[in-house]
Parts: sequence; structure tokens; C-alpha cells
Amino acid sequence: MAKSRHGRRELHSYTIRGMYTMNRTVRAGDAVFMRAPETEKDPYVAIIQKIEADNRNNVNVHVRWYYRPEETKRGRQRFHGIRELMLSDHYDVQSAETIERKVTVHTFKDYTELKFISPTDLYWRFEYNAKTGACKPGRVEVFCKCRMPYNPDHYFMLQCDKCNEWFHPRCVGMSNGEANKLDTYVCENCESGKRVRKRPSQRSASQVGPKRQKT
Repeated sequence: MAKSRHGRRELHSYTIRGMYTMNRTVRAGDAVFMRAPETEKDPYVAIIQKIEADNRNNVNVHVRWYYRPEETKRGRQRFHGIRELMLSDHYDVQSAETIERKVTVHTFKDYTELKFISPTDLYWRFEYNAKTGACKPGRVEVFCKCRMPYNPDHYFMLQCDKCNEWFHPRCVGMSNGEANKLDTYVCENCESGKRVRKRPSQRSASQVGPKRQKT
């Protein structure tokens, strides 16, 4: 336990009070749900930077906030997943008593490779400047006729056998059930002989695409 100025001391861990009995101990580096002041709102999400106690044993946590897309200046976009967050540059100090439970915030790449997703699995792929509203990276790879980034909630996509481009069934006039019955698929651009942009063979973490293969 390290001592710091003004009678505060840094703590190695903190035990969450409340109804959850699993994973109750949190440390610096852990992501957590934190109770919002408005009871009707979803809990805030933050990553703990440091845990401190004062000379009266009041415990505070230094946090870096994740923002939900709807909390940003641009708002939620069509390609944002239900569990998507943005890692902001907004730092804060909050009472440790507002921590509700530990969660896991994955990178986008790691999230798309999960075989099972629990209620406490979340992910991020953009950094967010809380003052300017800017996001990094500014551009990510897009797919389909709708030219949208990949949304892992819409995991089922068709891949063209000729150009290897990915398409949402609804964007090409099919239901998921109809698309799932296909043995092969050729997009309308390839059928008409039009050239389409092919995806790069080497991708960064921000260029994660669909993993589902055709059945």
C-alpha cells in the first residue's frame, strides 16, 4: 500500500459492495460499471486508473471514461453495435461506492473472435475526444452496398465468390434464411461485369471484417 500526499494512500484493490458475489475485487486496469446519478440511465463504464483512500477511509477511484455512442456529439450510428463503447480522453475521480460490478471491455478484434458473449462483454474500436467530438481512427473499412463499417451484431453476411466482398442479406433483397440456403453467391456487380474494390489483404485492428463463412 503506497502512501501519497495530503493523507491519501494508494490501494492495491477494492472490494465492491452490493448484490454481485462474483469478481467483487477490482484493481487498477479493470473496467467497471459505475452507477449513474439518474436511476433510469444505464450504468456508466470506466477503466480504473488508480484507487485511493483518504485519512477517513473514504475510497475514491481515478477513472478514464468509456462513452456509449449515444453519449457522443455525433450520436449512435447505424454501424454501432449494441455493446460498443468509445475510449475517451475524459478522466475523473469518483467514489468507489458507485462501482456496481466488473466488466470486460475487449478490443474490437478480440470481441469479434469470442465464441460466447456474456452480459459483461463489451468492446471498443474508436478513441473519442470529449472536447472536440473527434474519433480515431477517422476512417475504417466499409462493406456491402450500404458502405457501412462492420457491425458485429449483424454477424450474418454473404461473401461473393468472385470479388470476395461481403454483403448484408437485407441489402441484396434476401432474408437471412434465404441467404443461408445458398451454396454459392455472386453479387450483382460481378454478374454485370462491373469491377468492385477489393479489400486489402493486410488489415489493422481497426479493419476487422466479418468472420462468418458461407455454408
